[in-house]
Amino acid sequence: MTHHTPTAEQQAIIDAARDRSESILVRAYAGCAKSTTLEMLAHALPASPALALAFNKKIADELTKRFPPHFQIKTMNGLGHGAWSRAIGKRLILDDKKLGKLVSKVLTDSGFEASQDDWANIRALASRAMSLGLVPRPFTQRGLVEDSQETWRELSESLFGFYDATVDGGWAVPGEPYTNASDADGAKFEWWRARMLGGRTNHWGRISLRFGPHDFKGRSRDGLGDDWPIGYDDMKPYYDKLDELVGLFGTNEGLENEPDGIFLPPPAPRAYERLVKKASDKLNITCIPSRLSILTKAHNGRAACHYCGQCGRGCKTRSNFSSPSVLLPPALATNRLKIVTGAMAREVLTDDEGRATAVSYVDTATGKTEEVRAKIVVLAASACETARLLLNSKSARHPDGLANSSGTVGRYLTDTTGTSVQGHIPVLEGLPSYNDDGAGGMHVYMPWWLDNKKLDFPRGYHIEPWGGRDMPGYGFMSGIHKLNGGGYGKKLKDDYRRLYGSIVGFSGRGEMLPNKDCYCEIDPSVVDRYGIPVLRFHWKWSDGELNQARHMNETAARVIEAMGGKVVGKLPGKDKDYGLKLGGEIIHEAGTTRMGTSPRTSVVNEWCQAHDCKNLFVADSGPFVSNAHKNMTWTILALSMRTSEHIVEERRKGNL
Repeated sequence: MTHHTPTAEQQAIIDAARDRSESILVRAYAGCAKSTTLEMLAHALPASPALALAFNKKIADELTKRFPPHFQIKTMNGLGHGAWSRAIGKRLILDDKKLGKLVSKVLTDSGFEASQDDWANIRALASRAMSLGLVPRPFTQRGLVEDSQETWRELSESLFGFYDATVDGGWAVPGEPYTNASDADGAKFEWWRARMLGGRTNHWGRISLRFGPHDFKGRSRDGLGDDWPIGYDDMKPYYDKLDELVGLFGTNEGLENEPDGIFLPPPAPRAYERLVKKASDKLNITCIPSRLSILTKAHNGRAACHYCGQCGRGCKTRSNFSSPSVLLPPALATNRLKIVTGAMAREVLTDDEGRATAVSYVDTATGKTEEVRAKIVVLAASACETARLLLNSKSARHPDGLANSSGTVGRYLTDTTGTSVQGHIPVLEGLPSYNDDGAGGMHVYMPWWLDNKKLDFPRGYHIEPWGGRDMPGYGFMSGIHKLNGGGYGKKLKDDYRRLYGSIVGFSGRGEMLPNKDCYCEIDPSVVDRYGIPVLRFHWKWSDGELNQARHMNETAARVIEAMGGKVVGKLPGKDKDYGLKLGGEIIHEAGTTRMGTSPRTSVVNEWCQAHDCKNLFVADSGPFVSNAHKNMTWTILALSMRTSEHIVEERRKGNL
């Protein structure tokens, strides 16, 4: 047998595999049996007991011939093809409920044992191995589970982090695990991290919504949660400045809690979006042009969008918003900014008086610990990473972590709720070919339109339609058998052409209320590869979020029917949490360093300044008191601008 010589990068991950685990789970599925890189990895691993999972007996037999003798080969025939396809696509290895249970049984039957930390390491290793081509990407084009609402588009969303140039980022970061206090259904939190300059601004959906007057004063309206110490009038000047600096399209509608802005003209609705608008009007559901930070006209030296539809891959013309393309260039032009990349922050250092003096970090290239000294420290690492930094920054003056005398760092963790429903719209079948790309996102959306006092959940949501004839990708129209009953050859190809563009989906995104069961803390026994203690998450949806998810799905079904269509599959029931995504999956976490007027119940004041450490500020979504259904980026940016101006003014006065 011919064995291929690994590249330098491949050899590095093979060496990491040797160091990291005595046994490794190697997965094989349809199309992988002939993978020389998979075989290469198998032969490179140490000759201790190892296990390979094959998609079926045929592949298992081939792997038995080609893999080293210390591998036990087990098949996955106990899980249906559709569920297997969904499982390997949705989470790298073990996070899917069905696959997790099956793998656990296979491992137990084979005499293997693995702790949760082992699985985190295996997931991280698999992520890095895939990025280097050592093992194939976790994706097939087989059908989905029969009762699943996920379409090829949603399945590709669940792979978010592996197709968008995050390098080592995503759901599993090599050598940087996190843990969950419970693996029970609905109790897990998923944490997506971008390990690159500009972070998540490189890949977000550019949905740029302002929080409204009601969003800042929720408790005053319904008695739930807490009010922000600031209101919309405090934020409006910064929203306006942000609109003018960055640019976004939309329309002024005069809606009470959907504040108007300074908009560029919106693109015209696509064909299916016109049907969505018509159906929404019929049902008295508000449907308006979306508000995305994508330029439809040249703005501040940046070109207008040319509608390639590939916003998630970076924008060479800088027509959409990301920090590296819009905010960093003018900052660098001042010659007052130095960017240090490859720096893993460990803790904020303080003096005897408890004031911040420096940030300690690990140089990821050399492994050495370095320091950056400063008179003022601003943390903007994202809500959970900032909480982790503060909790790891212990001293005599701050024994429970920096800025944590209230005990609220890491508490009040929230995420956006999310569900998706898809429908088949017959009138969209068999249309002639036409360009339906448009901007990289929806051209219309449905902001919250009802009164929660008449409903069984306390806060609202919005709906993001999707569909059309955009560029097909991996997994394109998987699940077609649900519409045509299956097929092969010319008939199947004709069905793809006929049905292309006839699927329209609706993703609901809603507000959750903070609760005592959702928080993050330092895991007492797990550290990352830099020796830094990691986060452990606790999570639980309330009945309010579950009822909200049910209402999202029912609304989507009503719109689909009003479009003359039919829901594909079944709406998920209560036994499946109405299809509600896991905590963290929408990647809108907030609230871990919330603002307030009292140092006893909050971490920072109305200027995002730490109560316990006057020269420490937080400029991400951690200070959020509530997490409205509106995507948070615009509020993070406006709030950070407000905080920055306050720091400058306090410096001028000599107070900092």
